[in-house]
Amino acid sequence: MNFLAHTYLSGCNEEIVVGNFMGDYVKGKNYIYLPELIKKGVLIHRDIDYFTDTHPVTRRSKRRLVEKYDKYSGVIIDIFYDHFLASLWSSYCDIPLKDYVDKVYDLLKRNYKALPTGIKVWFPTFLENNWMLAYQHIEGIELVLDRMSANTSLPDHTEFAIKVLRRDYELFTNDFNEFFPEIIDFIEEKYEIDVKVQMSREGGC
Repeated sequence: MNFLAHTYLSGCNEEIVVGNFMGDYVKGKNYIYLPELIKKGVLIHRDIDYFTDTHPVTRRSKRRLVEKYDKYSGVIIDIFYDHFLASLWSSYCDIPLKDYVDKVYDLLKRNYKALPTGIKVWFPTFLENNWMLAYQHIEGIELVLDRMSANTSLPDHTEFAIKVLRRDYELFTNDFNEFFPEIIDFIEEKYEIDVKVQMSREGGC
């Protein structure tokens, strides 16, 4: 799961959204020093990652990419699944995708001081390129992968990833549709939150 899915799976509490968004940048037990609901968001983030990485459906998806990406295949699947969430958004949320993404951006900007330094480095580019909304188009995924391969350890095999996505689009769609309801149920049951109750246009639940 990437940024769109992580924020969506936080439900409507703004502090949980912030914690989930920054989860990758809170190492070890450093989360214990955070405010309670931000801490909860970090823990949800970790459980989302574990559930996703170990699920048989996502493993099936990753096998289509392992030829070039090897251990990084999961990173690509996280982004692909955000694409399918964006493209199927109306099935999961009554708020239009653009309105939801704008609300998340506003929330993160209001909580900028709380974000780890590692996020602050790329956050302006993240906003400028509208990454969360870009996921809905294959061209947007291509842009995100190009940027990631240029600025992180992700191998530069964007052309291959997009080729596989286009070739196996229906298979990936089926994988996502099988997997995503299961992770919603998992998070709702473990953390007692209503994932499908999202932030309104006015903010909050």
